[in-house]
Amino acid sequence: RFRGAAASDAYAHFLQNSGALLWGTRFALLAAIGLHVHCAFSLWSRNNEARPRAYYQRKDLATNYAALTMRYGGVLLALFLFYHLAHFTWGVTTRLDGVPFDPDNAYNNLVLSFQHPAIAGFYIVPMCALAMHLYHGIWSLTQSVGLDHPKYNKLRQRGAIAGTLAIVLGFVIVPISVQTGGLLPVDPATGAVDDDAPGDE
Repeated sequence: RFRGAAASDAYAHFLQNSGALLWGTRFALLAAIGLHVHCAFSLWSRNNEARPRAYYQRKDLATNYAALTMRYGGVLLALFLFYHLAHFTWGVTTRLDGVPFDPDNAYNNLVLSFQHPAIAGFYIVPMCALAMHLYHGIWSLTQSVGLDHPKYNKLRQRGAIAGTLAIVLGFVIVPISVQTGGLLPVDPATGAVDDDAPGDE
């Protein structure tokens, strides 16, 4: 997005016309999401089965807020992903922000939508859930490969925080930049900044 409308639209056009590469990637991502959900549900079921029922009283001793909210964050992210596809890929929710969907102008679709504070905020809030999800995922991954040791735990924590911030801030900076005027819509005909665009406030 920060390379300008022409580069952004060219990239979107490439993706839309990449055929087997696009659909192959979509199916791979869909399979990965399905496997992730299956593994999460299986782990949750096994965890519940392992708890003694006769004198069951839940008391979490070694966990954190990110771990406790994984299930709820996962549901929120699944709903957000569906909305995101409907908004910027299928173009069926743009009536919510009053911006007509233009399949040939991905840059303006994004910028005009994010000029509405409610839409920008709706994208930023789920990124907080993504942050907790990623942090716990990276932390658990390093534990699963055998790095759970006092010698490495500080490094694991820093790595989880750094990885999470790099990904989440990369997403959040786009709506924030639109809201602060760093990204502006353009006139499709001239490529110049369009101060009279319909979503501009």
